[in-house]
Amino acid sequence: MVELADGIHSGPGPFHSNSKGRRLDPSAILSANAKRIDFDRLEMLNGQSVVHAGQFDRETIVELARFAALLELSEVASHHPLDGKLVITAFFEASTRTRLSFESAVLRLDGKVLSVPDGRTTGAAKGESLEDIGEMMNTYGDLVIMRHTETDAVRRIRTNLQLPLINAGNGSGEHPTQALVDWYSLLKWRPALAAPEVPEAQRIHLGIVGTPGNMRAVKSFMRMALTFSAGISKITVVSEMADPLGVELAAWVAESDLKVDLTNDIEEVIGSLDVIYMNSIALLGDSYKTLDSRYRLHAESNLKPDAIILHPMARRSELDTSLDGTPHNLYFAQAAGAVFIRQAILICLLGRVAAIPGGIRLLTQ
Repeated sequence: MVELADGIHSGPGPFHSNSKGRRLDPSAILSANAKRIDFDRLEMLNGQSVVHAGQFDRETIVELARFAALLELSEVASHHPLDGKLVITAFFEASTRTRLSFESAVLRLDGKVLSVPDGRTTGAAKGESLEDIGEMMNTYGDLVIMRHTETDAVRRIRTNLQLPLINAGNGSGEHPTQALVDWYSLLKWRPALAAPEVPEAQRIHLGIVGTPGNMRAVKSFMRMALTFSAGISKITVVSEMADPLGVELAAWVAESDLKVDLTNDIEEVIGSLDVIYMNSIALLGDSYKTLDSRYRLHAESNLKPDAIILHPMARRSELDTSLDGTPHNLYFAQAAGAVFIRQAILICLLGRVAAIPGGIRLLTQ
């Protein structure tokens, strides 16, 4: 049983859940760890930037997920935690889910948004440097969320930017808040993964379909997976490429104690995978490459009966719509949780954790 203190009422939040596929209960991650949310840890994020998935330790990710669950379950938004804050969303590369979920997160917490939905409408189209754009943004808002086609864009804008920055995707670099969305979904699905030690029976065989070295969302997801290695028996990367990890990700894997296998045959492993994470689009230089048609999943695929599928979207033919109405579909619930985990990180970075009234009490029966 979860009891929320000081006028915060447990029950459905003001948002709708996914209409198809498996639904997730946010209270599961709260009930599995019967203690107060560590707001002191979350307050330490005040003023920080979110640049890569490796900057978070396991405890911080878990507390962010538990905070997101509180936001999903309650009417915390009615206390206007971002009132008076202005967030700049600067998207120099196309986006639907990331930009809209961030803007929804801000507006539903009574913050304000200053949006650049298309880089072609900015001074960058006339040759203005990211360094100068960062300098100008210092006087316009309180936090910047940026997506850019260039991997080096985060470093360049931070040269002069003094505001907290959230990297919403930098070329083939990283997409750290998508990884938070993904792991928020997994922790709701199997709360035992949050523990520092996970019984062998609760550990997962994680399959990653694609080329993590060139797919920023997959790279960040896998980098964060290394943080949760206690709950993962093995990772199997399924890719047509001989070196799907790339130098950077391969180095992170080498530093961990997690077993990572590579294969180009999805049929070889699909029947043993508990979780399948896939993406369709890799950024190679200045162009996009889509996933090979051999790796398509559909309702007739030889999946484990209780296997789940994650996908950051947008999808193409690699993830057939015949899976949408099945329990394998966790990707719609994954998308549905994005607003809440992004609300959690925004409240923390903008120093508004103290605006959450009374904290939270957890009682178990």
